[in-house]
Amino acid sequence: MTPPTWILLRGLMREQRHWGTFPATLARALPGAHVVTPDLPGNGTRHAQDSATRVAAMVEDCRADLLARGIAAPYHLLALSLGGMVAVEWASRYPQEIARCVLINTSMRPFNPFYRRLRWQNYGALLRQLIFGDPRSQESLILRLTSQRHAGGNPALLADWLSYQQQYPVSRRNALRQLLSAARYRAPDSRPAMPVLVMAGAQDQLVEHRCSQQLARAWQADCLIHRDAGHDLPLDEGEWVAQSVARWLGAEVTDRDRTDTAQSSCK
Repeated sequence: MTPPTWILLRGLMREQRHWGTFPATLARALPGAHVVTPDLPGNGTRHAQDSATRVAAMVEDCRADLLARGIAAPYHLLALSLGGMVAVEWASRYPQEIARCVLINTSMRPFNPFYRRLRWQNYGALLRQLIFGDPRSQESLILRLTSQRHAGGNPALLADWLSYQQQYPVSRRNALRQLLSAARYRAPDSRPAMPVLVMAGAQDQLVEHRCSQQLARAWQADCLIHRDAGHDLPLDEGEWVAQSVARWLGAEVTDRDRTDTAQSSCK
């Protein structure tokens, strides 16, 4: 049997290196899986290209990129934030290509109002950074808003992120184009025709975790909330994410898993 291919999709202004050690963690939890971490146009190795202003265009770009690399469907998608919108649109347009979706701390119309999709308390700080911010202050703000584990600072991690931005800078223009694509995206009313797991961190300072809960309820999808993690759930609790995905896929449940107090359902 062909090993499953897992496609990992990041969010706004992030690239494949921002996954850190998570791809290896996921591969250990899912023996035999092929983990692929593409960059969307405007980010990472493709930073010089224009970012799409429509999520549907991001889907088509991902499909073309994988095809050019000889990576064939079906795909399992694990996607964070804006990447979650790409995953949903992909699964809705081409359900025959997608086996499963894991959506992490994502939000989308019509299920979530704009002031929960991006916490209103952050509007001023984010706007100032987009217009006037230097790379260090920008990356420091992103770390503070997206990680609960590292909210107090992590000099080594911040240095890595700064080096990514220096090597492959995301332009303000592309940042705004990505924000536009996220703001205008509207998800289908019904769940795509494959298993979907929704995950979120209850301490998300960027997007209210209730957005994930509302999405899961509307679609009657499986859902897990980590009580201590923030927006970048794979960064804060990567092992928990990977093991939760493995259990969701039918791995053996241990006594410890049954009593894990770090997680709860979305009910």
